Amino acid sequence: MHESFEAPAAFESWSKSKGHDITYTHCYLGETFPVSVNNFDFLVVMGGPQSPATTLQEDPHFDAKKEISFIKKAIEADKYLVGVCLGAQMTGEALGAQFEHSPNREIGKFQITLTDDGLKDPNFSSFPKNLAVGHWHGDMPGLTSDTKILAFSEGCPRQIVKYAPKIYGFQCHLEFTPEAIDGLILNSAKELEDFKDLPFVQNTETLRKNDYTEMNNLLYNFLDSFTK
Repeated sequence: MHESFEAPAAFESWSKSKGHDITYTHCYLGETFPVSVNNFDFLVVMGGPQSPATTLQEDPHFDAKKEISFIKKAIEADKYLVGVCLGAQMTGEALGAQFEHSPNREIGKFQITLTDDGLKDPNFSSFPKNLAVGHWHGDMPGLTSDTKILAFSEGCPRQIVKYAPKIYGFQCHLEFTPEAIDGLILNSAKELEDFKDLPFVQNTETLRKNDYTEMNNLLYNFLDSFTK
């Protein structure tokens, strides 16, 4: 977790419902990554207002190089890995794929569309071709030569990517819950004001009125299938 308000939300709910042991690295509290990757099976890298290009001078608690190195270790150890938003971009960087700016900033709940690769992926068998999910980003993950783009939106061409059978990147946020949205709103007042007139940015009232239940359930289905 890079910030207290970038919560694991539905990822955490799923993990608890399955009886999994959960550990955290709270970067914003100065916690360090585990010395060994042998003590976990599944790594989830959450989002944050940073980018992979953010320096320690810009944000003293975000060490991009150290985090990318840790993600590489998890990949080399064949762990299950899901990167979310910034986490997806950092996962791409660990695989040698440089992040890029998205054509549009997206904040809110907007439709994504599964590609042919997405429709064929067995972990997305319960997903409809078009579904509305959460967004809060201005960048997107880079692509390796083997990356499959599984979903896109009108505002961003890379919403879900598959780097390898056990490595996925979600630029979108299927984990959002009302509580998670409240945390983001409370800590993003300037961002919401600066970008309020952009086409894919919803206001606070709409953000709070959105129903995130369906996408949470689809995330649970994905995670069940992914880890079975």
